[in-house]
Amino acid sequence: QVQLVESGGGMVQAGGSLRLSCAASGRTFSIWNMAWFRQAPGKEREFVAVIRRSDDNGGYADAVKGRFTISRDSAMNTVYLQMNSLKPEDTAVYYCAAQTTPMPPYKYWGQGTQVTVSS
Repeated sequence: QVQLVESGGGMVQAGGSLRLSCAASGRTFSIWNMAWFRQAPGKEREFVAVIRRSDDNGGYADAVKGRFTISRDSAMNTVYLQMNSLKPEDTAVYYCAAQTTPMPPYKYWGQGTQVTVSS
């Protein structure tokens, strides 16, 4: 079992920055990849960014590429999402997720943290 707890959400004006954190506990040695997803009101959950245990290169959705950066500690116990140049359309609940296999699905999910960007 893996437990995930997100933190760092809040309210910010457009153009501002926030840093989200996701703390993993339990069988963290079994984690292959960790990712961030988000869900805005009335919309489906969407992929934001992913980082792999095998390397530090992140993968990003087009909507956030160049503005968001995903990173992790060496043990894959904590994953971060640095969000810069925030836009009102980034407003959503952000979820951290972990894969314990090389491919999806993401088996473990956090409870989510709210990010609100005002114009």
